[in-house]
Amino acid sequence: MEKSFNKNRVFTAACIGMCFFGIAMITLGAVLPALTEKLSLDNLQATALVAFLPLGMLVGSLVFGPIVDRYGHKALLIPSCIVVWAGLLGLSCFSSIPLLQLSIVCIGLGGGILNGETNALVADIYDENEKGSRLSFLGVFYGLGALGIPSLLSFLSEYYSFETILQGIGLLMLVGILFCLPIRFPAPKQAQGFPIKEGVKLLKEKGLLLLSFILFFQSGIESVCNNWSALYFNQSTSIPENQALLTLTCMLIGMTVARMLLVVLFKKIKQELVLTYSLLLTIVGYALLTFSPDVIRACTGMTLIGAGLASTFPVIFSILGSRYPTLSGTAFSVALVVALIGQNVMNSTMGIASQQLGSVIYPYFMIGSLCLMLLLFKITLKK
Repeated sequence: MEKSFNKNRVFTAACIGMCFFGIAMITLGAVLPALTEKLSLDNLQATALVAFLPLGMLVGSLVFGPIVDRYGHKALLIPSCIVVWAGLLGLSCFSSIPLLQLSIVCIGLGGGILNGETNALVADIYDENEKGSRLSFLGVFYGLGALGIPSLLSFLSEYYSFETILQGIGLLMLVGILFCLPIRFPAPKQAQGFPIKEGVKLLKEKGLLLLSFILFFQSGIESVCNNWSALYFNQSTSIPENQALLTLTCMLIGMTVARMLLVVLFKKIKQELVLTYSLLLTIVGYALLTFSPDVIRACTGMTLIGAGLASTFPVIFSILGSRYPTLSGTAFSVALVVALIGQNVMNSTMGIASQQLGSVIYPYFMIGSLCLMLLLFKITLKK
């Protein structure tokens, strides 16, 4: 691979892209109450609006891999940052419902591309000794982007409308895009053409499918945790609604801090061992949520859950980048599509289970899913 690029600058560009992905994931949820009030939407209409985000993410996750392998990383990273930025501005100044829907699709599309693109880029430019720690450090910037949006909205909404705040965030994002423009990126790995035959062969790789299904559960667990934790605390414990929402912040803080620590841990401990103990830590976190916890136990459990889930994506992406170096973009694309399917399947399954057994089933459903992840990971290591 051509080395006429500055690793630090390329890594900085990847971190900016990951920060954009964090913004893309959180913005709609953070402004949805204000949007619902502005447009006088009922719950069904609001749900239909939110559905455009995963639609865009699925398309982005599908297309980025082969394009990156064929045309290189710069061909997608900067355009996808621009798409997220344009979607955010559209969200802040839409004049019609179709424009609003298009803006949400743009945020999802750009975010879906950036999630895979930035991880594939970092996996490509670092060797085995640095992949895990660098991917963890990259994940910190997801937390910064994700935490930044609700924090700014909470702090500034007393003085400014959500539209004005989003436009201010858009200006900061534009600075990030301008910083990335002159940076030289690695050369394409398949410059001679789209690797169609090789890409089809990847779909038959048992190792890739096993790794992808680990992300199926990881992504599903994160999504179910975000969507069902507050409801579980409201319905199955005595924790009030405002404190239930606080536990979600504890989870995100736990994940962000853990990824900072993993930068050091991956240099001293084998990543396979780190992931095993991380999943066990997550199981302990969910165990603390059983039997109607008080708010202190709930916050402690959610912090452990966030910390425990922090290592899965960096470890699995590191393994994928090492096993499929010439088609890393395509391999990441396959894995992320499976991960997105996991979000939908596990949320639906949790909904059916709670309908039949009540929301009290939530922590036990998560513990069972984590045990399956551990089993799949142990099988993968033998392949």
